[in-house]
Amino acid sequence: MTESHDSQQPAADTQAKAFRCGTVAIVGRPNVGKSTLMNALVGQKISITSRKAQTTRHRLVGIQTTDDAQYVFVDTPGFQTRHASALNRSLNRAVTSTLSSVDLVLFVVEAGYYGADDEKVLALLPKNTPVLLVTNKLDRVTDDRAGVMMPFLEKMGQLFPFREVVPMSAKTRDHIARLFEIIRPYLPEGEPMYDADAMTDRSERFLASEIIREKVFRWTGDELPYTSTVIIDKFETEGRLRRVFATILVERDAHKAMIIGNKGSKLKQISTEARLDMEKLFDGKVYLEMWIKVKSGWADNEAGLRAYGYE
Repeated sequence: MTESHDSQQPAADTQAKAFRCGTVAIVGRPNVGKSTLMNALVGQKISITSRKAQTTRHRLVGIQTTDDAQYVFVDTPGFQTRHASALNRSLNRAVTSTLSSVDLVLFVVEAGYYGADDEKVLALLPKNTPVLLVTNKLDRVTDDRAGVMMPFLEKMGQLFPFREVVPMSAKTRDHIARLFEIIRPYLPEGEPMYDADAMTDRSERFLASEIIREKVFRWTGDELPYTSTVIIDKFETEGRLRRVFATILVERDAHKAMIIGNKGSKLKQISTEARLDMEKLFDGKVYLEMWIKVKSGWADNEAGLRAYGYE
């Protein structure tokens, strides 16, 4: 397995300036750095991140347009089988349906590590779509562990016919430019799908809900189960001012108390950080009001999940 092209690799452009446009799925186990990679590729934070598994819950499109190509990246939830709820089944469906409709797949693993959860995702990889192996978190490979990388890459090459291997660090953005160079020949020639200045296909309303959810996860850590979500009740725009009214949905009164914190301190921190992130992303002032609602069993109700925007 090398970074050179073989007879199965895409041919070079017949015309140096031929414009290319295609879709690229980013897949991997939970917490392997897919969303961080998406943000690095787009050059803007559009995909939320946290230590909690399956922080990403929807297929999120990130767009990067250059003079000669438009890269349409699809960030997917981390595939897992540890939870049997309707929510988890919905997230796993988002992964499998994405894999069947893209031009290229980036299979993301942690540099030097391959476990049972990675193996489950590997089994889903399409055989008729090119797949690149992205070994992420290279910044965590210390000098005393550098010797494990070559055997690790050889092992990965025996498991699947990856077209190319890209060692990198999405966190430090090392080798991002190289990744774009490798991806481009796999994209079909064609007109762009989106405007040149587009970063995502998602609305500001959706991005606001994701930002709030990220702050909820970050401030509650492992205390709060992953069965919580955010609903935007109202989103108003007046010039550069956004008014956002949101409900945080949880399953138990105890979960509500976790988010509120001592005398409301945690909820205040969540609100402040979410508002500041929105102002940065939307480039304007944001007025944010949030409520917390308890609804038992919402994450295991198929009809309810569809009403909240899950597939």
